[in-house]
Amino acid sequence: MTTWNLNGTKHHVLICNGSSCMRKGGEEVTQAIRNEVTNLELDAQVHSTRTRCNGRCKDACVVIVYPEGTWYKAVTPESGSTIVKEHLAEGRIALESVIYHYEEQGFIAPDHSESIVGISKPLKGEG
Repeated sequence: MTTWNLNGTKHHVLICNGSSCMRKGGEEVTQAIRNEVTNLELDAQVHSTRTRCNGRCKDACVVIVYPEGTWYKAVTPESGSTIVKEHLAEGRIALESVIYHYEEQGFIAPDHSESIVGISKPLKGEG
């Protein structure tokens, strides 16, 4: 098993490989993102991880970029490459695919988002 030295890493990209995302091209998205990171020689700055379900199945395929806390929806191999070029290499969030981004008050959906709101998590003591 590999143990990466993450010193100098600027971004952590979480690529959903849950069942819904895999049906929507999760493997191809994973490879496209990783290939673009290598092509742009960003390997020392970007670490990627395949995840299981991230709970946004209707937005499949989901990709999350940290430390910004930006959640992308309906990622294809092509838009995955764009996320690497724009967000990871140039620092410009690819707004057309964003479902959430992190601000002081927590995760918020941008005004232009067409994604479903989803169900709220129950509070302690509720149903």
